Amino acid sequence: MLQLIDPTILLLASLVIFVGAITQSLIGFGLAVVSAPLLYIIDPELVPVPVILMGFSISLLTLMRERGNLEFNGLQWGLLGRIPGGLIGAALLLIAPQAILGLIIAAIVAIALWLSIKRYQAPVNRCSITVAGIFSGIFGTIAGIGGPPMALLLTGRDAGKFRAALSAFFALSSLISLVILFAVGKLQLHHLLLAALLLPAVFIGFWLSNFIVPYVDRRRTRQFTLCLCAVNVLVLVIKSVYSW
Repeated sequence: MLQLIDPTILLLASLVIFVGAITQSLIGFGLAVVSAPLLYIIDPELVPVPVILMGFSISLLTLMRERGNLEFNGLQWGLLGRIPGGLIGAALLLIAPQAILGLIIAAIVAIALWLSIKRYQAPVNRCSITVAGIFSGIFGTIAGIGGPPMALLLTGRDAGKFRAALSAFFALSSLISLVILFAVGKLQLHHLLLAALLLPAVFIGFWLSNFIVPYVDRRRTRQFTLCLCAVNVLVLVIKSVYSW
């Protein structure tokens, strides 16, 4: 079963996941935004299921660390929105060819970047949280990138509360996406095995982040993440257009 992925590809994918895990541990989201475009280039089988499982793992670890800061007020509406969003995302996965999926993933990350740069702010209420949950479901089920809609909505909270709330939401919403993907036949045994091979990179990244969190400059980390994502988008667009 270890032959299901080339060792070189496994090493590259683990390095990408390692960087994404550190990023998410520091700022509350980012593993999928940073890693999904590159992982799709390395091997399309790594997206979305292994990315979702990696995101679930790092979210659970971060939640355990930040559990004292958890305030889940209103996020249940985001989870409710995640269900129809996940169904829409699964439908796109079933009908879109691989090159188109690559462009969709690039577009998702590009939209997240644009909103982050514009620092778009919306009122936080039941309606906005539900809408963010729907888009989180679409993005998360297609590419494992369910973070940006909810992260943008919750920007401005205390750093610890921000990481705790997002981690709780991502852990639960990832399970929703996995159930939907299993129902439509997009979650198979080899996806679980790929995720298991990548898990050490998540644990190492999270472990190292524990020593970095007290000293992190969130502004610089955010700038680094945005720049890295922009490069990832450009590379993925070129590859998708070329393969089309």
